[in-house]
Amino acid sequence: MSKGDIVLIHFPFTDLSGNKLRPALVLASTFTDITVTFITTQLKWKEATDIEVLPSLSNGLKKNSLIRLSKIATLDKTLALGKLGVLDNYLITTVDINLKIIFQIS
Repeated sequence: MSKGDIVLIHFPFTDLSGNKLRPALVLASTFTDITVTFITTQLKWKEATDIEVLPSLSNGLKKNSLIRLSKIATLDKTLALGKLGVLDNYLITTVDINLKIIFQIS
């Protein structure tokens, strides 16, 4: 797995009360872990740094979605159930720009 891959993973709720199986975008990968941000189809709750993604054969998504960059988790690689697809280079660049905004990196 590498940056830009879209995987299916049990993503934890922010209060750690459980998790939900959902697609997630890989932001970083190490030998044992992946840092991911979740992808949602709940378009009505769009935040300023969310990125809209249309479904395509290359990304493997089935519905219009939002990459929710404010929801990030580092999880064991073994929790990823499989690769759905890959994000295109334009959207990866947009992810990088919006992450700088979230982390206040100039």
